[in-house]
Amino acid sequence: MRWRGERESDNVEDQRGMSGGGRIAVGGGIGTILIVVIGLLMGKSPTNIFSDVMQNNSQSSSYEQTTTANPADDSTAQMIKVVLASTEDVWGEIFRQAGASYQAPKLRMFSGATQTACGQGQQAMGPFYCPADTKVYIDLSFCDELRTKFNAPGNFAVAYVIAHEVGHHIQNLMGTSEKVQQLRGRVSEAEYNRYSVALELQADFYAGVWAYHAQRMRNILEPGDLEAALKAANAIGDDKLQQEAQGYVVPDAFTHGTSDQRMFWFKKGFQTGDLNQGNTFKALGLAS
Repeated sequence: MRWRGERESDNVEDQRGMSGGGRIAVGGGIGTILIVVIGLLMGKSPTNIFSDVMQNNSQSSSYEQTTTANPADDSTAQMIKVVLASTEDVWGEIFRQAGASYQAPKLRMFSGATQTACGQGQQAMGPFYCPADTKVYIDLSFCDELRTKFNAPGNFAVAYVIAHEVGHHIQNLMGTSEKVQQLRGRVSEAEYNRYSVALELQADFYAGVWAYHAQRMRNILEPGDLEAALKAANAIGDDKLQQEAQGYVVPDAFTHGTSDQRMFWFKKGFQTGDLNQGNTFKALGLAS
């Protein structure tokens, strides 16, 4: 991906190496880590994992984790700032053409743990978006995991992940996330998971829309970039993650979509660049 020399976003908080601090539930760090691990194995979204943690707040203790940022991450951090700036340019123009003003999210880079308006963020959760404070969170160690654990090397694989989380911000601005959240407790868990899948697939579609317009604005793509993004989408599908984690697949527990679905919707966004083509709820037979 071509990014050097491009504008970097000012909406970045670099808290690598700082203390996570704060209060967390379930008797300290180990309890919370168990909830996170179990949640990830079951395919839960970060928002749902946060809810599980907060529902166990009858017991709490202090948790602090301080780590040192790896100087080798500086190039990755710079690249992420450029990607975020590109999402600002793309979505700013899309909103402008629709007669609206785009409110860009902030992005926080952290090490190990961080406090968010959605609860305690953990490295094990991977990148996530918190609608309560409109921030994207990422521990840069995830970028290494994309390459080593998920076999998705290349800067554009990281860019896809950032664009996906910004896609959740777009859903937040449009009120889509709130509509889905309001269904929690009103429909069965399996039905709610289907809405969660539609939400995640739409964020993949929005990531593709960003890539479509970013390519036309700045010619950012290099050979192999699209394949890198599709590899990342394939690697983090619910079916693939569940199969690798527990040896079998539970479709009713899907919250992000299968590998094929994630690749399909990212590719559709990239090929069309048209927001009107991204009604994943209708595509899954759900009310949108």
